[in-house]
This record gives sequence, structure tokens and C-alpha cells, in this order.
Amino acid sequence: MAKDPKLKNYRDRRDPDRSPEPHGGAAKPRTGGAPIFVIQEHDASTLHYDFRLEIDGVLKSWAVPKGPSTDPREKRLAVETEDHPLDYARFEGHIPEKQYGGGTVLVWDTGTFENAKRDENGEIEKSLIECFEDGHLAVQLAGEKLSGGYSLTHFRTENGKRQWLLVKMDDGDADARRNPVKTQPASVLSGRRKQEIEQEEAGHDGGR
Repeated sequence: MAKDPKLKNYRDRRDPDRSPEPHGGAAKPRTGGAPIFVIQEHDASTLHYDFRLEIDGVLKSWAVPKGPSTDPREKRLAVETEDHPLDYARFEGHIPEKQYGGGTVLVWDTGTFENAKRDENGEIEKSLIECFEDGHLAVQLAGEKLSGGYSLTHFRTENGKRQWLLVKMDDGDADARRNPVKTQPASVLSGRRKQEIEQEEAGHDGGR
């Protein structure tokens, strides 16, 4: 099977012999056909959260330094990064420090989503890839920690990277009192916290 050219930047930055990250080719998690989203806590050179949406056969990705908010008044910077393969949605582990993006990755939240860019009749105005290319996405998340509407809006480009704003829509799932990044730190896949993943990885390395 031919490699997806959209993942060239992803593969060029990673050594498959040294990094445990997926390199594409595996099927996406079974979700009944709905597109998936994932938010991964990534403790690299700086701690941030990677927000990923399944669009056009890959995970379109943004690095969100402060993580997502449930407060519609909060505008969170989201820096667009390279496309990731769909099987990355279930990746947890430790990337070697000298590899690109070195550090610990934890699946903070995941689920499905739908395109919320609709007209007055409730019909979808544009496809997800068209919205992405135009620089304005509106999605409805159905995750374990986050749900409801979120918007992503491109507002500037710096050093060749598109920068966006991630904002919670003011709907029934909005809650200015919540701070899920701090109060719900564990992985939704394994129940582990970052420190537990690091300790387990260190134990495996010590047994080699």
C-alpha cells in the first residue's frame, strides 16, 4: 500500500528504529464511521496538549500550550503542527529525548466529533477539509472529558506556522467553573498519570 504523502513531514521527523510512535498504516479505532478526535498531554521541552481531529484521512494537529478550556471566555492559542497518522490516536508512551518531540505522551481525552459548520436549515455548509483550509472549524465533540461545541480559527501565521484560537462555544456543555486539565489529569485509555507512564517506561528500559 502506498504511503500517504500527507504524512511525509511526520515520517521525515521520526526514526522508526528509535521512536515508539506509530508510523501509519494501521486502521483507526472503531467508532461506527464517525471521525475521531484525540487530545494528548505531551511533556516535551514544555508541557502542552496536542489537539487532533480526523480530517481527510489523517489527524490534523495543533499544539495547545495551556490545554483546552470549558470556559467560552477563554481563547487558547493552538499552533498548527504536522499531520499525524490515525493510529496515533491511541499512542501513549515515552519518546526518547533526542528524538523529535521527545517526552511523555498521555491520551488525555478521545472520542468522536461532527462538523458543526451548518447553515440556517441545519445542512453542512462546507466539508471539514474545506473548513480547515479556510481557517475556521466548528466541531461538536463527544469525548469522556470534553463535549459540546468548539471553534478553531486561524488568526495569524508566524515562522511559517499557522496559529489558531481554540474556543469553547457557549452551549450547555460550557462551564467556567471547570478546569479539567488540572482536575482530570489521568489517561482515558489506561487510567495512568504522566508520572506512572514515565516510571513504567524507565522500568522497561532498566530490564533490557
